[in-house]
Amino acid sequence: MEFRDLRWAIAASQHRSLRQAAETLRVKQSTLSRCLRNLEHKVGSTLFERTNGGTRPTIQGLEFLDAARRIVGETEAITARLKTHSRGESGRLIIGIHASLSAGNLRATLLEHRQRFPDVDPHLVDGTRDQLISDLVNSAIDIAFVAEPNPRWSDKTLLVWSERVVVALPEHHPLTARNVVHWGELRQETLLLSQHGPGPEFHKLLTSKMGASDPCPLLRHDVSLDRLLTLVGAGWGMLLALEGATGATYPGVTFREVHDAEGPTRLSFRAYWRHANSNPSLRPFLDMLRERYPDLSAAPGTGTD
Repeated sequence: MEFRDLRWAIAASQHRSLRQAAETLRVKQSTLSRCLRNLEHKVGSTLFERTNGGTRPTIQGLEFLDAARRIVGETEAITARLKTHSRGESGRLIIGIHASLSAGNLRATLLEHRQRFPDVDPHLVDGTRDQLISDLVNSAIDIAFVAEPNPRWSDKTLLVWSERVVVALPEHHPLTARNVVHWGELRQETLLLSQHGPGPEFHKLLTSKMGASDPCPLLRHDVSLDRLLTLVGAGWGMLLALEGATGATYPGVTFREVHDAEGPTRLSFRAYWRHANSNPSLRPFLDMLRERYPDLSAAPGTGTD
């Protein structure tokens, strides 16, 4: 029994005559009639009653057609799902991040992807830059957004955006009276430092901007950004963060940009992924990234996969 036999039997049941059903299927009436008789022979039962007034299902035919509709419906549904999955329009995408999602480019990028591909299930993984790169190498994640550069990575990459560095201050701290804070003003201030996310990058910034390996008192915590901001509000110290963190409100916390002699300090971000990644959901995501953040350094006519 062929799948076509089921579809033609269903079509025959939906019309009052084989002629009308054949016209709908765009086949000869004799071809349809022969198909139905062969089907009845295969199942060993009369499925259609043929009279001068037309063709209608028998009792056995009605039972057979109910089952046929379920089979055809389920087969067409799974075929459609497989097609959307192969095009990357459904499935799962594992994304590594180490920046806040309360505002900024990362949030906007994920929201746009969700709108374009609502049937793709994004799974977010948090970690430091080194952790996320390691996850990429081990195929534990599909793509990672981390602060550049990463000298350990030699596979695919795309420069996407940059974010301003801000400092979270207790709301009554004297520095809140300033529009911006300069790096030198953080000297001798107690800074909270996360072991997660871009914490290591912030420590490198402190060292380079202040010219010392231990420029100010550091309190390291192995907790997430929102918990550290709660500690800032409680007066435990200050916290370096990215502008994406300023989209949420935390009691007792005020944000200020951090400047050097040239203006705002920024961290650039890159997307990293493996060329050999076979997840169909990754390619449409990469296409969207290239639309939003075109690689101006690429030579004309070239591209990344």
